[in-house]
Amino acid sequence: MRWVKDPLVVFVLVGAIVFIGAEWLAEDDIPYTINLSEPDIQRLSDQWQLQMQRPPTVKELRGLIDQFIKEEIYYREAQRLGLDNNDTIVRRRMVQKLTFLTEDIATARPAEAEALQDYYEQHIDDYRLPPRLSFRHRYFSIDRRDNAEADARSALRDPAVKGDPFMLQREYAQRNQREIGDLFGRDFAAHIMTLEPADSWQGPVKSAYGWHTVMVTAAWPASTEPYQNVADRVASDFQQTVRAAANAAYYEDLRARYQINLPQADAVQ
Repeated sequence: MRWVKDPLVVFVLVGAIVFIGAEWLAEDDIPYTINLSEPDIQRLSDQWQLQMQRPPTVKELRGLIDQFIKEEIYYREAQRLGLDNNDTIVRRRMVQKLTFLTEDIATARPAEAEALQDYYEQHIDDYRLPPRLSFRHRYFSIDRRDNAEADARSALRDPAVKGDPFMLQREYAQRNQREIGDLFGRDFAAHIMTLEPADSWQGPVKSAYGWHTVMVTAAWPASTEPYQNVADRVASDFQQTVRAAANAAYYEDLRARYQINLPQADAVQ
């Protein structure tokens, strides 16, 4: 049985099995004819040019066509063998492509200005700006000092008292509470949002790093951005909404065509 160990013999046997299996599993609806049109070849050329920033040579285009034919043959043979069945990656990729196709069809035409304006007015809360502050601060480290809070209080009375080096910025412009909280901690952000603009230092306020004296230099109440300032964002949001609605409607239409049989309730609990 030495011949069983011969790699060439094994390769031939495996090839024969695959060929026989392909013939046995072949589906009549998978043709053996591959038709390439002029638009197909132009698409291959355009893809090459987009990537390489130049048109392909005659030899390169011939190679692109040969590669396309090879991929198409392999793809059809894989279908005949059922290699796409029960493959999670292939399944998800095909679902994704169908979803993209539905979205592209739904957004093929640019949205009209009136539709965008209506969308803006119906979703006005999405374009509201929260209250914002501009401020600067002096930092007093709990690691460098015996009593950082007391030193910070002294600095309120004596502006000459210097703070400690700080890893972040000393001054921030037009930041909302969430943005400040991401940098200094939620308690710090909530506290300084209650402060009024002034030419003097206020606090001290504790952060995730230590203690700070704070000077609020400007404040802005909550406001709504005018349409012209957020027109691009409105257009993007509108398209996303249209895509989602198109996918939902398309699925509902498809779902209505299928009969779904589920096991008994106690079998799926």
